[in-house]
Amino acid sequence: MMGFNSENKNEVELTTYDRLIRAWENSKELVRDYEMYSKRIEDDEIKNVFKQFAEDEGMHATKLREIILNYKRDDNQ
Repeated sequence: MMGFNSENKNEVELTTYDRLIRAWENSKELVRDYEMYSKRIEDDEIKNVFKQFAEDEGMHATKLREIILNYKRDDNQ
């Protein structure tokens, strides 16, 4: 959750959890974007590049989700 910087009361400080959530959300959005691109492009070579990007980014999103769940679990113990 976002905290406040003790040196500057007007500055919002992002926590590790905040950054993990943001990275996970960005990764999920990239999966959707790359999938959409692969469906709208006729050139097979480029289409396949975007399909591969979507798969790769899906693995990133999955890994980030696992990290988040473990982080939250460990934080609550």
